[in-house]
Amino acid sequence: MNDESQPVSPATGEQACSGAGPVPSSEITRLLAAWCQGDQDALDKLAPLVYGDLQRIAHRYMEGQSAGHTLQTTDLVNEAYLRLAGQARPNFTNRSHFLAVAAKAMRQILIDHARAAQRQKRGAGSSAVELDEAVLILPQPSRDVLDLNEAMERLAKLDARKARVVELRYFGGLKHEEIAEVLNISTVTVQRDWVFSRAWLYSELHNGGH
Repeated sequence: MNDESQPVSPATGEQACSGAGPVPSSEITRLLAAWCQGDQDALDKLAPLVYGDLQRIAHRYMEGQSAGHTLQTTDLVNEAYLRLAGQARPNFTNRSHFLAVAAKAMRQILIDHARAAQRQKRGAGSSAVELDEAVLILPQPSRDVLDLNEAMERLAKLDARKARVVELRYFGGLKHEEIAEVLNISTVTVQRDWVFSRAWLYSELHNGGH
């Protein structure tokens, strides 16, 4: 059986993102535009092309979770994809914008999952989600995605753009140039926001700033 001839979905199309080399961003942008205009065939073609990007973002989110976490990387990819694909009026300008929204969706999925687990079993903390191994080490093993989310929400109240930079840079894995494009700011501003936000979150998570 030739795997390349089989239909590809986000759940099974991992090999489709590795054999033929990187897909030009212009092609992804073209398919996104067609999908946003109501072309469902474009969505079908888009799925295998962005699967690798979605999986990479999911790995970033899941790498700090415990080995026994009930939500697996593939589950996170599939649920995020379904949320994105299920939008009544999709509006994506390019690949960077699509990945930015995907990163936000995955973060919300993990938060919802963590809150549900916490309600079921109070006190069963998960492993720390570290913002940067060299710069931001969470002070206690019990601090999990909810602690980081609360800190991110406080940062967003202080400066919404800086919180978005963290989300896109660390979790989304976007380059500074891509973040600048998504947020319509300069790369210098992205760099400054990233440096400030890491230091601010480090302080918040270590000192329990509320």
